[in-house]
Amino acid sequence: MSGGKVTFIGAGPGAADLITLRGARAIGAADIVIWASSLVQAEILEHARPDAITVDSAALPIEGVLPYYEQAAREGLLVARVHSGDPALWGAVQEQLERARALGLETEIVPGVSAFSAVAALAQRELTVPEVAQSVILTRLEGGKTPMPSGESIRSFAAHGTTMAIFLSAARCARLAEELVAGGYEADTPVIVASRATWPDGELVECTIGTMAEQVRARKLWKHTLFLVGPALASSGTRSHLYHPGHFHEHRRADPEARRALRAR
Repeated sequence: MSGGKVTFIGAGPGAADLITLRGARAIGAADIVIWASSLVQAEILEHARPDAITVDSAALPIEGVLPYYEQAAREGLLVARVHSGDPALWGAVQEQLERARALGLETEIVPGVSAFSAVAALAQRELTVPEVAQSVILTRLEGGKTPMPSGESIRSFAAHGTTMAIFLSAARCARLAEELVAGGYEADTPVIVASRATWPDGELVECTIGTMAEQVRARKLWKHTLFLVGPALASSGTRSHLYHPGHFHEHRRADPEARRALRAR
């Protein structure tokens, strides 16, 4: 046989039941399932066939995964490469796609639930509140193991004053707080700190930029931690146009009086 295929599957931030139906089907069809026990719960393997080869990649560099891609290319096998969160965000997927394609493997990506949307759901907050925040910036603190491109910094992003989801920065949370304030946020801007979101031992802490470093240190939330920052996290009393009686679209007419009131705002 020749050919073979690698499907990169976003398995969500941890909880096994946050995987999509498409992702579960891809795992069920795979001859080889590669997953990281440090990032994805073991229950994800319940979707795998009993005869599938399962590989824990938690301790493997890409060189440890490549032999399975090579085997798939030689034998025409299906590989399910299970990633935490969504593969498009800090998933190191691009380099794996290139290696797989060089081997002649077909590739596919199945999106998953990102940690930032999972944390918003756990906190029951909307990140884009009308008249408060209509953008979400996904980033991390510069100066870590992976260099940030020129022009990308917490301070410059903070100047927008909108919602930010900050990954991979808990170990330097005191500096993160300093950069957020230097960029323009007030110290009392609300923050949600989430560690191991959707895992059984996960923690969710509501605080402010001024108190978040203290909270992280006190609870030792150094790993698998995400920060949501911005005024939308404490906003209330606003109303979107989407379900306003004065708003219209192809499926609904606007109430004339409500439409006049809406346009007068």
